Amino acid sequence: MNMTPKETVSYLDAYIIGQLDAKKAIAIALRNRYRRLQLDAQMQEEVMPKNILMIGSTGVGKTEIARRLAKMMSLPFVKVEASKYTEVGFVGRDVESMVRDLVMASVNLVRAEHKIKNISSIDAYVEKSIIEKLLPPLPKGASDEKKDDYTKSYARMKEKLKNGELDELSIEVEVSGGNSDMSDSSLPPEILKVQESFIKILGSGKESIKKELKVKNAKEALRSEASEKLLDFDAIKVEALDRAQNGGIIFIDEIDKVAVSASASHKSDPSKEGVQRDLLPIVEGSDVNTKYGIVKTDHVLFIAAGAFHVSKPSDLIPELQGRFPLRVELDSLTEEVLYKILTQAKNSLLLQYEALLSTENVELVFEDEAIRSIAKIAQMTNEKMEDIGARRLHTVIEKVIEEISYSADEHGGEKIVITKELVHERLDDIIEDEDSSRYIL
Repeated sequence: MNMTPKETVSYLDAYIIGQLDAKKAIAIALRNRYRRLQLDAQMQEEVMPKNILMIGSTGVGKTEIARRLAKMMSLPFVKVEASKYTEVGFVGRDVESMVRDLVMASVNLVRAEHKIKNISSIDAYVEKSIIEKLLPPLPKGASDEKKDDYTKSYARMKEKLKNGELDELSIEVEVSGGNSDMSDSSLPPEILKVQESFIKILGSGKESIKKELKVKNAKEALRSEASEKLLDFDAIKVEALDRAQNGGIIFIDEIDKVAVSASASHKSDPSKEGVQRDLLPIVEGSDVNTKYGIVKTDHVLFIAAGAFHVSKPSDLIPELQGRFPLRVELDSLTEEVLYKILTQAKNSLLLQYEALLSTENVELVFEDEAIRSIAKIAQMTNEKMEDIGARRLHTVIEKVIEEISYSADEHGGEKIVITKELVHERLDDIIEDEDSSRYIL
């Protein structure tokens, strides 16, 4: 992905309103990955990624930025939650499993790209396999006339297959009984090797099973078979490892959950600091053993994010703080920003609700004043109670259109307009009653 920083920010602007500092920092970090690969090998080794720490309340866009990055990039990307990990010796996932997850994501990404590159060969294999099931083979020593007839029949069958005319016919195909490659990336390689040894002893799960399928369903089964036979998996693994090492991005959410607050009791979870210490060598750069080979994490880009309500970034161990030199604070969402999220974001919540009700043949229309009222109520509720950012919009809108959504099937063909008055009618009583608003909004 060779997008310039401005192009990356422009892409993110379509989905995330505001937070320009965070977008810029990430856009520059991504561009630096591309710039580094243009340097000579010696300089490449010297240029280390500048890891980013994003600080901001829940619902301000930290995770959404990560989610959109994953969609826009053809780079290996995984999002993990720091709170799911435990230090070595405790029951749970060890931090090295995030690197194994990254490698698995890289393998899947490269495999998908190779499938696209070889799509014509795969389609030809599928086509040939299906037609040979439907068209009896020529007997040995067939005359030239019969060969010509077979060629014409094959061409006609090929055209019918292409047009979907054969989709409902049933054919017998051999499908794989399982794929030994689909193993749990969270398991250490040593355990995976033991697991694979048991599979070999007890019998591989990849034995073929004959099944009768309709042609339209057989196509997918045969595509998987074609991929197994036509793709070079050794080349895929080599490329995937290289892509993970030099272009991989690990987004660590909820990093604040493993920070130990200075004001916290000494009885706080001792494993939190242990997770940080286990994380440190991964972020600094180390060799991690995976089922596909050794992966160096020196040039993996780490983006960490946290709300830091209870703890502060300075509560992280100093060594780990030093490994996230770029810090970006995300702004709390104002009424105006919430309004823009509803009106300017691509595939905004309002568009989603309008699309959902259109399936019941109901035209849902939000007046501008109603949208402003929704934004204002969401912002007020965030101030009165815990600030959950843009997520508050989900709750407020759902409460406004709850009755309409419930009885939508009775209003087919109608146009329903959401007005400012309707918004206040649905929500004013809840807002005035503090106990109700705490539980309902």
